[in-house]
Amino acid sequence: MRNPTHTNPLATVRNLGILAHVDAGKTTVTERILYATGTTHQRGEVHDGTTVTDFDPQERDRGITIFAAAVSCTWDGHRINLIDTPGHVDFADEVERSLRVLDGAVAVFDAVAGVEPQSESVWRQADRHGVPRIAFVNKMDRAGAELDAAVASIRARLHPVPLVVQLPIGAEDAFTGVVDLVRLRALTWTEGDAVDAAEAAHEGSVPDGLREEAHRRRRLLEEAVAELHPGALEEFCATGTLDAGTLAAALRDLTRSGEGVVVLCGSAYRNRGVEPLLDAVLAYLPSPLDVPPVRGTHDGDGDDGDGDERERERDADPAAPLAALAFKVNATATGRLTYLRLYSGTIEKGDTVWDATARRTERIGRILRVRADRHAPLDRAVAGDIVAVVGLKSARAGSTLCAPSAPLVLEPPGVAEPVVSVAVEARRGADTGRLASALARLVEEDPSLVVRTDRETGQTVLSGMGELHLEVAVEKIRREQGLAVDVGRPRIGYRETVGRGVSGFVYRHVKQDGGAGQFAHVVLDVEPLDTPDSAESGSGSGSVFEFRSAVVGGRVPQEYVRAVEAGCRDALAEGPSGGHPVTGLRVTLTDGATHVKDSSEAAFRTAGRFGLRDALRACATVLLEPVAEVTVTVPEDAVGGVLGDLAARRGRVTGSDTRTGGAAGTATVTATVPLAELFGYATRLRSRTRGRGTFTARPTGYAPAPEPSPASASGSASASASGSAR
Repeated sequence: MRNPTHTNPLATVRNLGILAHVDAGKTTVTERILYATGTTHQRGEVHDGTTVTDFDPQERDRGITIFAAAVSCTWDGHRINLIDTPGHVDFADEVERSLRVLDGAVAVFDAVAGVEPQSESVWRQADRHGVPRIAFVNKMDRAGAELDAAVASIRARLHPVPLVVQLPIGAEDAFTGVVDLVRLRALTWTEGDAVDAAEAAHEGSVPDGLREEAHRRRRLLEEAVAELHPGALEEFCATGTLDAGTLAAALRDLTRSGEGVVVLCGSAYRNRGVEPLLDAVLAYLPSPLDVPPVRGTHDGDGDDGDGDERERERDADPAAPLAALAFKVNATATGRLTYLRLYSGTIEKGDTVWDATARRTERIGRILRVRADRHAPLDRAVAGDIVAVVGLKSARAGSTLCAPSAPLVLEPPGVAEPVVSVAVEARRGADTGRLASALARLVEEDPSLVVRTDRETGQTVLSGMGELHLEVAVEKIRREQGLAVDVGRPRIGYRETVGRGVSGFVYRHVKQDGGAGQFAHVVLDVEPLDTPDSAESGSGSGSVFEFRSAVVGGRVPQEYVRAVEAGCRDALAEGPSGGHPVTGLRVTLTDGATHVKDSSEAAFRTAGRFGLRDALRACATVLLEPVAEVTVTVPEDAVGGVLGDLAARRGRVTGSDTRTGGAAGTATVTATVPLAELFGYATRLRSRTRGRGTFTARPTGYAPAPEPSPASASGSASASASGSAR
């Protein structure tokens, strides 16, 4: 399916992401795309550690994608900038940053397992960013592979309208090709590594045994498209059918609007179905010209100095002022590599740009076309490009680079809130400074990692999205810096909330030590929000807090009300029970008083902070712990033991299912489990299932933690429950 020649070069660009659950075959699909496009001349294999995109030593050792890797290739006169994203939930923030700059995506599904837990998570992430997708059902050569079952799971769990455009030829080991339902032609592939990539697909007529089924499915496809697309409906009603051109155009419109999802199938490992997938990327997914103009806030503090802030749009035009978003940073001992998506304008080597986030000018040293860990120099990059640049000193993931004469701030990618922590320290005291530098470089590369110093214990605490996330980060320090690092048991990011509030709490702040004094009088009501235990998502950002003012008669001026609110927010950093952040409460300022000379914003901010702190001590507070949705896949004969183990870990089972087809004899159990109880669960699960059980965990929010028993209040259970008891 070839596209016509385009006059605008941007129409021949596709910025594409590969999304999927762990082991669905994302990296293999990427490797086969590079091979089919002639970018590589050898098929990289995950199990051999020879892939282009999984180039990090840890990725090759573990056999999973950890870091989003960008590659660039060409197909049929089009440039494809492709990002292979991680599939493990601990690295969902890498997916989030990638989706922020992509125009389209290919969602890869296992033909046996269908939609898996992380498939659903990355699909929802793409929904939030409005990224059009096509689906590729992979591993059609596996025992138990069934396209219709995989499509049914896509419809049931992800809720799009799947538009299946291919019919498999053969099943399992006998899978040899597909019937293209749009053109009603068969594509088959021959066996063997010696087959040249450009000649691997053989086009012919539909096999006699599949002709009737192909026409039936083509009819179903036409009917589904006509229901969704007005232009196709008009032709369908007039002629009773859709020609190939109308059908392809309607599929493109439905894909880009998100009303439908084109579904293809194949076996990436055996190099079957990759060329039609590439054709579908060009035919259905948008170019930079097809997506809405990027929107940002005009930053009036740039060189033009007009001092205003208004929302602006920038078209994908190389002649427009520059607007680019940094979405990834690689900080090495030899320099920083910053990955950019250019939305408008042009950059050339040696250009001076304005970092609107850091509010400083930067100079572009070099521009590079990226192929994972290899790079090709460029003289310039234009709107629609994804490139890497060398020379930026201050840019971080989420920074906006723009023309100094036309400053603009683009919305940065969202950053997930860490939920698991470990204490790290250098084994040798002389290495403390080197460890601090290594941790700073880690945080620079991965914004979802947070480093802080515990004020009470003096420990350096590294926080992230999961146990594996932190394990990978620490191992990176050991390997790249040669540092011996000791790691303490992971600690959990607990929260506190209000179970029962107080009304009319009075706090007076009076200070007189010569000169102007400080006076502030506030009266506060503190109450819980409606659903404090579920208000904060595991991937959210910031506390759930509501402040109101019910002061009448001007007893507290408005500027002082804002100061009280700021002080209350300051008090949320540490709760009265264990010093954890406070969430899920509403504070109402009901009354107050001022002094004609001694009242000030500083005084009322202090009153708000200490007043809420004391009010929280008078409330009944509840400790909240992070919980995760755990999906466990085990043999049927091990379900009883797994359920018992989940119950012992305070898990609440929410569903179970017995799989059929190729996964017969296995069961899937879904449960909500406190994150604190999941440490070491992988080893325990392997032991109970003789290595046949697997699980995934996805943080979902917070729930009330149980009260410690009197017998254990001073023991290890209490210590592990709070992590930083005060």
